[in-house]
Amino acid sequence: MAKLVLQSVLFQGKVQDILISGKKFAKVGRPLTARDREKADIVDCKGLAIVPAFYNGHTHAAMTLLRGYADDMPLMKWLTEYIWPFEAKLTAKDIEIGSRLAVLEMIKSGTVFFSDMYWQRETTMKVVKEMGIRATIGVTFAENLMTSQQVENNFKFLKDHRLESERVKLAVMPHSIYTVGEKMFKRCAKIAREEGYVLHTHLSETLKEVKDCKKQYGCTPVELLDKWGVLDDNLVAAHCVHLTQNDMSLMADAGSAAILNPCSNLKLGSGIPKIAQMMDSGMLLGVGTDGASSNNNLDMHEDMKLASLLAKAGGQADALPACEVLNMASAHVAMAYGIPAGVIGEGFLADALLLDLKNERLNPLHNLESNWVYAADSSAIHSVLCNGKFVMKNRHVDGEEDIVKEANACALKIAGRK
Repeated sequence: MAKLVLQSVLFQGKVQDILISGKKFAKVGRPLTARDREKADIVDCKGLAIVPAFYNGHTHAAMTLLRGYADDMPLMKWLTEYIWPFEAKLTAKDIEIGSRLAVLEMIKSGTVFFSDMYWQRETTMKVVKEMGIRATIGVTFAENLMTSQQVENNFKFLKDHRLESERVKLAVMPHSIYTVGEKMFKRCAKIAREEGYVLHTHLSETLKEVKDCKKQYGCTPVELLDKWGVLDDNLVAAHCVHLTQNDMSLMADAGSAAILNPCSNLKLGSGIPKIAQMMDSGMLLGVGTDGASSNNNLDMHEDMKLASLLAKAGGQADALPACEVLNMASAHVAMAYGIPAGVIGEGFLADALLLDLKNERLNPLHNLESNWVYAADSSAIHSVLCNGKFVMKNRHVDGEEDIVKEANACALKIAGRK
């Protein structure tokens, strides 16, 4: 089994050595022996600090190709008049190129896992495997955009657990209550339970969604999912901007997780989630970026910091402190998706970031955690580890120049298609 020693790395205020054996942290906070070091790859980490990597709880990876394509408009106009028509032009090759750009951007900003709701899942799974990070890739359902045969193909794909691997898993992803009706949503929930999948959806993202739901069903979207019997501990819901106190209680009692996407929600004018109240309710909260066409980047650090600031906006400066929001952007997302990671600790998967302590935004070093959350940005990331291997070392990802060049050429071609 391959061994890696991170030598003289700063962790929890102490310079120490950390042993990675295979894909897991084997010794953290304990002295290493000569045997631990035997046949190990020794990495000099002087001047570097180790912190948890980011886990992006909700995104649409290949939408990097739509970055800057349509901005400054409300969600439904943005979707129906610009995004969906552009997406209809995408080929499998386009999605591969867009996903590769997304994974590059995520690695360079410290993300080692993402949950992807999009199309052509086999293509994205291939990219993730090649680039060395983790993902939960959605088998996406949207009745208004799919034929009955495509729907049945999706369910068969899920039954077969096609193309899953150690780092890449599938999930059942009905898009939303306004694109998937009761019968199909229940069928999605059923196969998720039977096959052990996460059930992921957009939920209570806009006031319009909530008002339309109340008009049609006489209840909120969360209450609707509860009535349908799909509110469960395998549900991971994106956005959750407009939750009532009862919605929060229902989700907390069910063990359902909410993934906050503050940058996207603010940019689309969707609103501000009641973060402090959601935390008080006992809900499991994580962070995601949403897609690069509504954020407009995939930098989890930005969403992490913004989530903390929005929680404080109600007048509570001590709401969602640095240590808690860092957990929301790492361990909580990992927990929601069933990944034993997001913690620098023995037995956990060896995913981590090495921060450059010479970076101007990390100085003076009164409090590393606080500096990392509130002061720094991704420029402070020196290297990225996933599954015990470096996916970025000394700020470089293999092939990054070609990935960017190919994505630019692809986007121009798509824009010219009729």
